[in-house]
Amino acid sequence: MAPCSTSLSLKLLKTGTYQSQGEVVREGLRLLKEREDSKNLHLAELRKEIAIGSEQADRGEFVDGESTFSEIRRRSAKRKRAKG
Repeated sequence: MAPCSTSLSLKLLKTGTYQSQGEVVREGLRLLKEREDSKNLHLAELRKEIAIGSEQADRGEFVDGESTFSEIRRRSAKRKRAKG
C-alpha cells in the first residue's frame, strides 16, 4: 500500500471504525464497485437517450439548433433580469 493509503488505513483502525486493514480495503473496493456500477448505469442511460435522439433525427423529428439556443439565451436573460 502507498504511504498515504497506509496512513488513512491506520487512522481508521485507531478510530475503531474498522477492525483490520482487510476490512478497510474491502470497504474501499465495495465503494469503488458502487461508483463504477453507478457510472455504468449513467452511461447506459445516456446511450439510450442518444439512440432515441438519433432515431428521432432520422425521422426528421428535431428542432433547429440556432432557434433552440436563441430561446435558451432569451429565457436565461429573462431569469437574470428577474433576479435583479
